[in-house]
Amino acid sequence: MFDIKKECTQLFDETVALRRDFHKHPEIGFKEVRTSGIVAKKLKDYGLEVKEGINKTGVVGLLRGTQPGKTVLLRADMDALEVNEENKCDYKSEVEGLMHACGHDAHTAMLIMTAKILAKHRNEIKGNIKFLFEPSEEYFPGGAQGMIKEGVMENPHVDAVFGQHVWADVPAGKIGVRPGPLMAAPDTFTITIKGKGGHGSEPQLGTDALIIGAHVALALQTIVSREINPLSPAVVSIGTFNSGTVMNAIPSRAIMTGTVRVVDPQLREEMPGKIERIIKGVCEAMRGEYKLEYIHEYPPVINDLGAAGIAEQAALETVGNNNVIDPGLTMSSEDFSYFLEKAPGCFILLGNSNPEKGIDKSNHHPEFNVDEDVLPLGIEVLIRTALKFLNS
Repeated sequence: MFDIKKECTQLFDETVALRRDFHKHPEIGFKEVRTSGIVAKKLKDYGLEVKEGINKTGVVGLLRGTQPGKTVLLRADMDALEVNEENKCDYKSEVEGLMHACGHDAHTAMLIMTAKILAKHRNEIKGNIKFLFEPSEEYFPGGAQGMIKEGVMENPHVDAVFGQHVWADVPAGKIGVRPGPLMAAPDTFTITIKGKGGHGSEPQLGTDALIIGAHVALALQTIVSREINPLSPAVVSIGTFNSGTVMNAIPSRAIMTGTVRVVDPQLREEMPGKIERIIKGVCEAMRGEYKLEYIHEYPPVINDLGAAGIAEQAALETVGNNNVIDPGLTMSSEDFSYFLEKAPGCFILLGNSNPEKGIDKSNHHPEFNVDEDVLPLGIEVLIRTALKFLNS
C-alpha cells in the first residue's frame, strides 16, 4: 500500500490553490459552469471516465480498478450561497452577493485531489470508485435527486456512498463520525390566515388576522413542548410573519413561514397533522380562515452502522484515537440523505473550528472561512474510507 499521508501532504499547495480559485469564483446552484468545467477537465487528465451535464451541471468521474470488486461513491457539492462575503483575504469572492460560505469550495478541491491520488494507484484498487460532484445542494430540491434519477447510482451499481463536510462545530484536527441519525429533515410550511379588514377604531366590526396569527404562532410552540417525547429531537420555528399595511387598520390577512426539523421518520409524517390541528382550532375559535402549505424537503441524514464503522477506522488512521469524536446530532440538514436512501453510507464531519486563526464562524456566516491545514486530512480520510470499503 502506498504512503497515503505523505501523498496527501505533498499535494497541500495544489489543494489550497484549487480551493482558493473556487472561492474567488463562486457559482450558485445549477450555474456551476466554470466550476464543473474545471472538475471535468482534471478528472479527464487523471484518466477517469467522465460524464458531464448530469442534472444540469453535475459531474461524475469513474475510476476502474485493475481487479474486480464493489463500487463506492464519494460525493462533494460545488455550489455557493447568496451571501455577501465579509472576509478580508486575498482570495475573497469576486462575485458580489455570492460566497462559498459553507465550504463547498474545499469539498470540491479535496475530492479532486482524492481522485488524483487514487488514479495514480489504480493497480492497487479492487473494484470501482465514483467521484460525484453535485450541483445546488443548498437550495431545495437540491441536486442529489436529479443526479440519482439520471442514473449515477448504476453502471456500475453503487454499493456504498460516503460524503464529507467541513464543520464549524468540530475543532480543526478532529473528525466527527456518528453511526445512525446525524442530521434532521428540514421541512417548511406557509400559513395564510384570512380575516376581515376594518378600521382600527372599530375592531368589533373586523376579524383581526394579525391577532389570530399571533395566537397561532404561540400555540405552535406547544407541539414540541407538550406533544413530542423530549428524547425525540424536534424544532418548530416561525421565521417570517407579515400582516398589515397601516397603523390604524385591522389587517385582513397574515402570512407566516417556518421550518420543522425532526429526525424520526414517523414523527415527520405526523407533523403536518399536528400543525394543522392547532391552526384550525385557533382560527375556528377566533372567526378566521386559514390555508396551510407544507413541504417535505430533504430526508434526515441517517448513517449506516457498518459504513460508519469503516469511516471511523479510516478516521482513526488519519488523525489518531484522541481526535475521532462523535459530533452529536445536529438539526441542520443535507441532501446527501437521498444517496443514503439508495445505498448504505456515512456522512463525515471534518473539523474546521480554529479560534487561534480567527476561524470561528459558523457555516453560512459571511465571515466563514476554512482552516486549510485540515484539507490533507479530508483527502486522507476519503482515500482510506474508500479503500477500506472496497477491501472489506
